[in-house]
Amino acid sequence: MINYIWFFILICGIVIGLVTGRGEMLSQAVVKAANSPVELLIGMVGLLCLWCGVMKIAEKSGLTDKLAAMMNPILKRLFKSAGRDKGALGAIVMNLTANMMGLSNAATPFGIKAMEEMQRLNRDKDTASDDMALFLVMNAACIQLLPATVISLRAAAGSSNPGMIILPAIIATATAAVVGVTCCKILEKFF
Repeated sequence: MINYIWFFILICGIVIGLVTGRGEMLSQAVVKAANSPVELLIGMVGLLCLWCGVMKIAEKSGLTDKLAAMMNPILKRLFKSAGRDKGALGAIVMNLTANMMGLSNAATPFGIKAMEEMQRLNRDKDTASDDMALFLVMNAACIQLLPATVISLRAAAGSSNPGMIILPAIIATATAAVVGVTCCKILEKFF
């Protein structure tokens, strides 16, 4: 349905642009709009490679393992059945660690693996378990210690201080994570 709405909006814009005699302006806007994302993407690629390299160094140096070890006791308490399963908990920890470092692209495979592991533990295969719902919330509202993607976007867009976002990102994402986990735990008792 949403595709039809977007198509309708696009056609209306083109028709109105042509009827009002702004076809040339419309063409220029289309070309400019097509170039902008490409320029932004090219600017981001280098920075994302840098952050991926930093993440790889953190992984090789054991920093991610230390972060995971700090998270393990907390996650074992939060997740009922997944907290007792080494495979599920390992995938959850790796997903959340990658998200905390701001590398959501690297976190995606671990998130899929975590959901597969929790589905394996799930008794009712047609319904998401409480652990699955909690993981989804934690994944969506994960605390960003180093918002690498946002920093890269800001740098690619020409920000004079792209790292200025770090403290506000930590505060906002920590608040979202605490509220999300609290809501999940309260709702678990009723549903």
